[in-house]
Amino acid sequence: MTMPYYASPEQLMRDRSEYARKGISRGRSVAVVTYADGVMFIAENPSSTLHKVGELYDRIGFAAVGRYSEFESLRVAGVRLADVRGYSYNRRDVTGRVIANAYAQTLGEIFTQQTKPFEVELCVAEVGDRPENDQLYRLTFDGSIVDEPDFVVMGGQAEAVTGHLREHFHSGMGLSDALEVGVRALSAVSPVTAGAGNGGAARLTAAQLEVAVLDRRRPKRAFRRIVGSALRTLLGDEATPDSTADAPAHDTTAHAPSTPEPGTPPGLGDPANPDTVGGTEGVTGENSGENSEN
Repeated sequence: MTMPYYASPEQLMRDRSEYARKGISRGRSVAVVTYADGVMFIAENPSSTLHKVGELYDRIGFAAVGRYSEFESLRVAGVRLADVRGYSYNRRDVTGRVIANAYAQTLGEIFTQQTKPFEVELCVAEVGDRPENDQLYRLTFDGSIVDEPDFVVMGGQAEAVTGHLREHFHSGMGLSDALEVGVRALSAVSPVTAGAGNGGAARLTAAQLEVAVLDRRRPKRAFRRIVGSALRTLLGDEATPDSTADAPAHDTTAHAPSTPEPGTPPGLGDPANPDTVGGTEGVTGENSGENSEN
């Protein structure tokens, strides 16, 4: 007589953890760094449409690595949760801690109850009115949540990038200095720049990066993207003839779709409520994430 298949709970958890870590390790890294005027998101991402970084609410941002379809469904659910909570109570009741806790509960349920865990790592960042009030929350595939100081690094080469940032990061850096430190850290481990020679001087270019900030000086909606000539100017790349040092950064925000997506995980948002995003600025929509793994 054949015996039924059995695996201990410990073995199941180990297998799921190993599976999720392998998926995440194939992804390019993302760094979230605090600077004098807010929080900066720096991601190695050559795609102009599949974003790893997005906006959740007025002063709250989102960054992720892993499988695009999975963390995009989480981003949309986070936008819905923030919008419903802000509409039902008060906009000040929508905080990074509330959204991070909801993500932790959802990821924990998926990890323990479903056969396949989500292959994602997330960062929820909230910019405060002062630098000491900035909050960075890192969430892993099993629902673990950690409040990180100064910076968060996620992705396949997180340890190496973290070591580089520890050596060169210091509090109160300006926008250009923070960008330079973050890009250098990502470039040191990027397969794109590996083997470029010149003593490891190769650096990721503006076309290979996705950069956004939560700027505490902006009223209401703090999120904005830094693209085009503005990014090239900050990086010191060869600029186009019409680029200037004062070139403005273009704004986009993370709008949730008007209809619920079938992949939205349980426990976040209310599909019965319409999807809206706070604020009145004229902006364009975006899809946030990377392609399984970009």
